[in-house]
Amino acid sequence: MILVNTDYITGKDLEMLGLVKGSTIQSKNIGRDISQSFKTLVGGELKAYTDMMNEARALATKRMTAEAEALGADAVVNIRYASSAVMQGAAEVIAYGTAVKFR
Repeated sequence: MILVNTDYITGKDLEMLGLVKGSTIQSKNIGRDISQSFKTLVGGELKAYTDMMNEARALATKRMTAEAEALGADAVVNIRYASSAVMQGAAEVIAYGTAVKFR
């Protein structure tokens, strides 16, 4: 499966199959939250949160890819990511794009 953030793949004629998406909602755990709150006192990267968001993006991408494969897609083009807080301490990450088949 080819995944790109452009609306084309060089050298390929594409047939659009439709929108595909994958999402996940991740929450902070109390241990991670406490340790990261101390980090805000001195500044710097909140590595535990960075790791959590990277895992969330990977899971959302995996779910989007599975949806594309179910449609018989060869690739997903124009991939985008978005995130939002859904409640205090929890964030949603969504990956979406257009499933395409090579002609």
